[in-house]
Amino acid sequence: MKSLLSVIGVATVFVYAIGSGLWVNTGDNWYRSLNQPPWQPPDFIFGLIWPYNFVVLGIAAVTVSNQLSTTRAIIYLSIFALSVVFALTWAYQFYRPHNLFAASIALALVAILTLPMLFFIYQASLGVFLATIPYQLWVITAAYLSYNYAKLN
Repeated sequence: MKSLLSVIGVATVFVYAIGSGLWVNTGDNWYRSLNQPPWQPPDFIFGLIWPYNFVVLGIAAVTVSNQLSTTRAIIYLSIFALSVVFALTWAYQFYRPHNLFAASIALALVAILTLPMLFFIYQASLGVFLATIPYQLWVITAAYLSYNYAKLN
């Protein structure tokens, strides 16, 4: 069962990465025409942090699946899957119908869901917990950035 849960966790990361890639498009004219918050991180930061986040999320899913009870692993994976649904909702709402406020709400929900995720990761491994902190900080930053885009546009 633990191997199946690990596979489900890694598959969830792939859904997250591929789904985001399908909708996020920062190179088109619409995105470039938006009023940006003055504290917008440079583009290269996004290119660095997301591969790191996806790798760490995969490691976290495998670690939680292998180190915690089946019940706790299923709870963690359920919370993680729900956070991915909200993250993909953000990507879709922001870049397709351009509903910036709905996108901001979705990303705020992702940020909230990272808290119980971190709780389970901490129970499984202190090292993986520490490696996952940047993901949580990034999602909080991204949610605030998304909210600022909504206010400015």
